[in-house]
Amino acid sequence: MITELNQRAQTVLRHIIDSYMQAGQPVGSRRIAEMLGQDLSPATIRSVMAELEGAGLLYAPHTSAGRLPTQRGLRLYVDGLMEIGDLPEHDRRQIENQCQAAGQPIGQMLERATSLLSGLSAAAGLVVAPKTDKPVRQIQFVQLDQTRILLVLVMQDNMLENRIMEITEPVPPGALTIAANYLNDRLAGKTLLDAQSNILREMEENRSQLDRITADLVRRGLALAPQAGQDGHIIVRGQSKLLQDVRAVEDLEKARQLLAALEEQETAARLLNAAQGADGIQIFIGTENRMFEHAGWSMIISPYKTAENKIIGAIGVIGPVRLNYGRIIPVVDYTAQVMGRLLGT
Repeated sequence: MITELNQRAQTVLRHIIDSYMQAGQPVGSRRIAEMLGQDLSPATIRSVMAELEGAGLLYAPHTSAGRLPTQRGLRLYVDGLMEIGDLPEHDRRQIENQCQAAGQPIGQMLERATSLLSGLSAAAGLVVAPKTDKPVRQIQFVQLDQTRILLVLVMQDNMLENRIMEITEPVPPGALTIAANYLNDRLAGKTLLDAQSNILREMEENRSQLDRITADLVRRGLALAPQAGQDGHIIVRGQSKLLQDVRAVEDLEKARQLLAALEEQETAARLLNAAQGADGIQIFIGTENRMFEHAGWSMIISPYKTAENKIIGAIGVIGPVRLNYGRIIPVVDYTAQVMGRLLGT
C-alpha cells in the first residue's frame, strides 16, 4: 500500500499521525501547513487529505472536523512511515539498573521491569512471567506470622523466588528447619517439579521419619512447584494510564473489559502465543489484537529468551492506539534483551 502513495501523500499522512499521537485530537489542514512551512498550501493539503480518506487511511469524526487515522492508516504508518531512533544511553542504563539489582527475587525484578516500562512508555506495562523450571540450590521456610509461612527458593543462578504458604495450626520453629533440611538433602540441583514424585513416594512408603506437621510442610512446599505445562502469570503495572484517554462511557467500559481480561490466567497463554509468532517485536493495533474482544487498544510485545533461544516469557506495553510507537518499540526491545540475559542463563 505504501508504494501506491506518492511522497507528498506519505508526508501528509505521517504528519497527521505524528500530531494525533501527541494531542489525541483531529488534525486539520491548517495545522499540517504550519508543520510543513511553505512546502504545501492548505488547499493542496486538503486535497491530499481527501485522497487519503478515500483510500481508507483517514476519517473525519464529524462534519467540518479535522482528520484522524484509521486502523489501516496506523498500520501503514507503523510498517513504513514512522522513524525509530536509537534508545538513548541513559534509558539503557535505567533499564539495566532496574532489572539487575543483585539478589532480588524474580518476582520483584519482573515487577520493577513492568513498572519501568509503564513509566518510559506512558502506557500500561505488562510481563508474562516465566515458568519456574530452574534447579533449586537451597530452600528455606520462614515464619511470617501465625497464619503465613514464606517459602524462599534460591535457584542455581542465585536468583530468588518467594512464595507464601497459608497455615491453619501453629508450626514449631524446629519443624521449619527439619522440613527445609529434608528437602535440601533430596533436591540435589533438581527442580521442585523433578524431585516432587520421588520425595512424595518416599514419604508414602514411610521411609522418612517425619512427624505429621513436618511432613505436611514438605508436602505443601512441594505443592507450590509449577505443574507441567503451566503457563506463567501476568504482571501489569500502570493500569491507571489506560484511563487517561477515556472520554465517553463506552470507552470506560472498554477499559474495564481490558483490565478484566488482563486478570485472567488464560490471557498469559495467549500473550505468549502472540510473542511466539515472530522472532522479535510484534505490534497489534486495534482489532488486530484478537486476545481482547474489543477495539481501541494497541499492544507492543516482545518475547524474552534463554541462551538457547527458547522463549520463556514476554514483555511489552498496552495502551490507546495512539501510542508513541517509535519511542516504545526500542524500549520494549532492549528490556526484553536484558530480561533474557538475566533469566535465560
